[in-house]
Amino acid sequence: MSHQTLPHPAFAEIGDDEIEQIRAFNRFYTNRIGVLDRAFMDTPYTLTEARVIYELAAHGTTSASRLTEELSLDPAYLSRLLKSFTDTGLLETTRDPADGRGRLLQLTLRGRGVATDLAQRSRQRIAALLEPMSEDGRRDLGAAMASVQTLLSGGKSTAPITIRPHRIGDMGLVISSQAKAYTETYGWNGEYEALVAEICAAFIRNFDPAREHCWIAERDGTFLGSIFLVKGSTEGTAKLRLLHVDSAARGEGLGSKLVNECITFAKSADYRRLELWTNDILVSARRIYVAAGFTLENEEAHHSFGMDLMGQIWALDLAALTSGNAVSA
Repeated sequence: MSHQTLPHPAFAEIGDDEIEQIRAFNRFYTNRIGVLDRAFMDTPYTLTEARVIYELAAHGTTSASRLTEELSLDPAYLSRLLKSFTDTGLLETTRDPADGRGRLLQLTLRGRGVATDLAQRSRQRIAALLEPMSEDGRRDLGAAMASVQTLLSGGKSTAPITIRPHRIGDMGLVISSQAKAYTETYGWNGEYEALVAEICAAFIRNFDPAREHCWIAERDGTFLGSIFLVKGSTEGTAKLRLLHVDSAARGEGLGSKLVNECITFAKSADYRRLELWTNDILVSARRIYVAAGFTLENEEAHHSFGMDLMGQIWALDLAALTSGNAVSA
């Protein structure tokens, strides 16, 4: 009678296709970077030995117990590996002054030379992998790998959020992210996606870099938000449009930072007034506008995006604005 392993109840909702996709990726990636080679990167060391050498070099001084915990290695196996490093002159040990029975580990001069060589070989191999790719391809790869690391670690990325000018392809991200967010959160229909698409198309078609700007926020190459400043219908007036912060960046002050960028640019471009149109149900955005000094000038009921809404016009007197009025991030 054949033995069949039954799935754990906690894994019942995980599909076989999802599992096989990750297994296939593991096979592809380990083969692509050569970790299955017995001689890691044409050196006498295995992948595990090279990883231990890297950790020893990174820590400077550490202990066997710390290495065991960080690398999830069997203590007996690690002990044999460290002994071989000591026998070949790569590693030296000293008594731990904080624990008379403990030993501290550090690479010798020869060991540090081996660590440097391994690092250089690793960088060269990665450079060879990236060399055929375009700049956009390398950026997308980095973002994808950062997302994998964040998801598998079960936490949020610790990388900082960066804010940059728009580039080719960003308008599609703006349209998609806003359409999905407002549909999921407020139940708005496709009319809103059409409106965002029209605003983005007009911005690209009529873009005046001296008087208009778009800011894109991202972390590890992943789109997190945006804001636009465009010329208004009257001289000296600019419009703030399409402020959006993705749920992955909520609570980090990104909305305030984007509004500050918009205000700072509007002042530098000699606008005297900054206007925006919003709806009263967008409470979080309105709080940011109030903190920045905007005041409500007009509101009017309307039926848009499949909903009965209360539209609002807010304005900021840039001529009267001082540096102390900026939004606190």
